[in-house]
Amino acid sequence: VQLQAYGGGSVQTGGCLRLSCLASGGTFTNYFMGWFRQAPGKEREFVVRIRWSGDSTSYKYSVKGRFTISRDNAKNTVYLQMNSLKPEDTAVYYCAASVRVSTWDREYNFWGQGTLVTVSS
Repeated sequence: VQLQAYGGGSVQTGGCLRLSCLASGGTFTNYFMGWFRQAPGKEREFVVRIRWSGDSTSYKYSVKGRFTISRDNAKNTVYLQMNSLKPEDTAVYYCAASVRVSTWDREYNFWGQGTLVTVSS
């Protein structure tokens, strides 16, 4: 499975961005999809994941109520709507696919190339 993430950019505090991740080369509905992020000088961390059916999600506590993950299986695409962005959300965001439900990055088999989100104060 190949994943291509895009939609990053620079916004001010309180702004919004929507990230997209297009999957190809596999059966999209076989996979749980997740978003991870890595801030400068920090380890990669889990942000959110979604079940293949879209009816089960899990969020990192600090993004709950601000970020929303969704998926369109017809388009092989998963989205991350990010609202009320904060400077601490600044990171490279990666989409990833796993055959298992997990918040642990080692459980994810396929990764996109990352897209940079910068939030200025």
